[in-house]
Amino acid sequence: MYSVTLLQAAATPQGSMLSMFLPLALIFVIFYIFIIRPQNKKQKETQKMIDALKKGDKIVTIGGIHGTISSTKEQTVIVKVDENTKIEFSRSAIASVITDKAETASGTEKAGAASEEKGEKKSLFGKIKKDNKKAEESSSEK
Repeated sequence: MYSVTLLQAAATPQGSMLSMFLPLALIFVIFYIFIIRPQNKKQKETQKMIDALKKGDKIVTIGGIHGTISSTKEQTVIVKVDENTKIEFSRSAIASVITDKAETASGTEKAGAASEEKGEKKSLFGKIKKDNKKAEESSSEK
């Protein structure tokens, strides 16, 4: 008789279906917001950069080789790394395109240059730090 009551207690569900699937749905939403969406966004930006490669662009490969694109093909680019040295790379091996500061003088770069003149440097996370040497020099001049 004791075993019959235990079986009956185990057979009755304690919660509804919604309470069982709600945590699973929340985990999926969190994964989407913090992992899947940023990765898709980065992948689209990288593909756009690779599609926009043209002759004369200064690039860095995933192996760290710096060079200038001398010609492009459908799946590859030929990179000039020295006067007489050209290397053919797959387009997917391009990590980034180097842009000169004079060419892309956006508002954030102008603000960054102004803060460097004041002795401030931007850290890895975008916070502005004052350069101690320049700050000490300016305070000692006063």
